[in-house]
Amino acid sequence: MTLTTLLPTDEVRDRFSKAMSAMYQTEVPQYGTLLELVESVNQETLRQQPELRRRLEAQGELARLSVERHGAIRVGTAAELSMLRRLFAVMGMYPVGYYDLSEAGVPVHSTAFRPIDDEALACNPFRVFTSLLRLELIESETLRQRSEEILVKRDIFTPGARELIERHETHGGLTSAEADQFVKEALETFRWHQDATVDLDTYHALHDEHRLIADVVCFRGPHINHLTPRTLDIDEVQRRMPGMGMNPKAVIEGPPRREYPILLRQTSFKALEESIRFAGDAQGTHTARFGEIEQRGVALTPKGRALYDQLLNEGRKQAAGLDNDSHQTVMKNVFAKFPDNDEAMRREGLAYFHYHLTAVGQGAKESASSDIEALIEQGLVEVQPITYEDFLPVSAAGIFQSNLGGGQNEAYAGNANRDAFEEALGAQVTDELSLYAERENASKAKVLASLKG
Repeated sequence: MTLTTLLPTDEVRDRFSKAMSAMYQTEVPQYGTLLELVESVNQETLRQQPELRRRLEAQGELARLSVERHGAIRVGTAAELSMLRRLFAVMGMYPVGYYDLSEAGVPVHSTAFRPIDDEALACNPFRVFTSLLRLELIESETLRQRSEEILVKRDIFTPGARELIERHETHGGLTSAEADQFVKEALETFRWHQDATVDLDTYHALHDEHRLIADVVCFRGPHINHLTPRTLDIDEVQRRMPGMGMNPKAVIEGPPRREYPILLRQTSFKALEESIRFAGDAQGTHTARFGEIEQRGVALTPKGRALYDQLLNEGRKQAAGLDNDSHQTVMKNVFAKFPDNDEAMRREGLAYFHYHLTAVGQGAKESASSDIEALIEQGLVEVQPITYEDFLPVSAAGIFQSNLGGGQNEAYAGNANRDAFEEALGAQVTDELSLYAERENASKAKVLASLKG
């Protein structure tokens, strides 16, 4: 009997993310220019800041920097979202976090499909921010019904993709050849389609309600609307984009520039205007796809997030309407209340950290102390910040609005419904903060167990 070798899900995810990047560079050549810019800025930053390079190497962050990506898609029905959950599971990606973008005037709620454990994240931390259109928030009953009629007729997955998803679930994985075929089939779900499924009048009616609604409803599939490389200096990338033919969004979203970054900062080049053929042979244009950049920092605890949210709201009010330089100055002043030091953040319980033995600690046969702070002072244990792997709803909405236009719609606001989202998903989403807490606690327990001999 021949045993079939199944490919690890981490390898399937790695193959898919690389194929997705290659496809998107072909579809949106400006994204390839963005990758070159980010790579150049990253290498310059590492040369200029040897301490940062040392820190990233110690944290295992340097190796994953060049493969770091996240993408984003938007789907229209519960059935589409549920099948996507099964598709991403083939790649070892699971729904983490619930994001209510209605609070920022965007009629969707979302989760992020991503790897969860440390080893998987180190291999390839590819994530896909996935939003479900909330038809119930559309004010016009006629438009709502028309959208439902259009969406129910489409199938965004190929028969081959469905078959291989079922094979993965039945056999516990895919062979290397099956994984290659799965990547090919799955890419079709994310591919750009220049032909709309509706006539121009229907498109305009949905577009006038909200551009995002038109983007979700009027096409054969949930085309990937952006991919995102990770940079070590987002301010420098923002500054250089115009010189490379890219039109950056007005301001960088998230916290200000810091010596010790927190959470997530994001910017993008504006969405491209693309030619579309509508039913009835009408010609028109649509804007949806763009290139995004992110800079990631340490994950914050509930206490840290509460302080961050308070300061963010305060800063956004003060900086409303300002250009990026002025916006960043205001945010920097407001965020002066948030300690810009790893040790201060750790001692105040504002951020999550990974604890591990130093070289001296590894040589210690046994330690009588079970006090982590004492072990740190003795040089037996050191800490490293845990990278934030997730997203920020206000920042995500800011990116959406800058690239789709339409601004905010107060009629959508304040309509969080996690239960409805999980029902559509067919599973519960994992709370992201619990994952960081588990990682921190597990690292502490491992240290103490090692020192007990």
